[in-house]
Amino acid sequence: MKEILIPVIILGAMGAIFGVLLGVAAKVFKVKRDERLEQIEELLAGANCGGCGYPGCSGFAQGLCRGVANITDCPSTKPENKEEIAKILGVVVGESVPKVAMVMCSGTCSNVVLNHHYEGINDCVAAARYGGSDKACSYGCIGFGSCADVCKFGAIHVENDVAVVDKDKCVACGACVDVCPHNVIRLVEVRQRTFVKCVSKDKGATLKNICSAGCLGCRICEKNCPKDAIHVVENLASIDYEKCVNCGICASKCPKKIIDFTRPDGTKPYVAEKEEI
Repeated sequence: MKEILIPVIILGAMGAIFGVLLGVAAKVFKVKRDERLEQIEELLAGANCGGCGYPGCSGFAQGLCRGVANITDCPSTKPENKEEIAKILGVVVGESVPKVAMVMCSGTCSNVVLNHHYEGINDCVAAARYGGSDKACSYGCIGFGSCADVCKFGAIHVENDVAVVDKDKCVACGACVDVCPHNVIRLVEVRQRTFVKCVSKDKGATLKNICSAGCLGCRICEKNCPKDAIHVVENLASIDYEKCVNCGICASKCPKKIIDFTRPDGTKPYVAEKEEI
């Protein structure tokens, strides 16, 4: 009997000792949770879009509490919620420049020559890696909608084989920018109204044979810009936004009408009007 009781007593004593030690260790090494975390997480958008550069809203909230993240880094949280978060942290919300995603391509299915019939996975990344899409242009929007698949706000969709952004829904999280294999999508300041909707660096003589809506690098926009804000670099017109005043002259002179210009009232002047602003 003793042969059974002694081991049982020893094991019981050891269990009790280890239990006490673990309880003491839990109290000594307990990591206190910042009481502000839960309040901040409730005020954040909860989209976990990654636009702030952190792994989800929880990670961003921790960064805020540690003082290593800025409230303005989150593109999807409402302004009034940011003000509440600032009060919790005892800081002031810095000024942020509103941005929106913009697709820099005009190559719809009716504008681009189709060089073959793609039968692979309808995914832009896969298509770019394994032969490309149906389109002859190797720079433009592939049009399979990988950007739409990763957008958690329903702000981007595909029309006529080109991605289109709904500016009212876009929060500039950058998910579509990161997934686009041709870097066709850019985050731009909302206040800017002039954009070159082409990214092809092919020479004009080559490009005009495969896309009727591509930049020819003709320099007409460059010659007519009164602020010297647009120049052709590597066969592609490029805008210097430090100089651009959104006058729209370059858009009115572009023979291909691929410079996107929006009036201050939000209207597009070149839908019906072809030459004058």
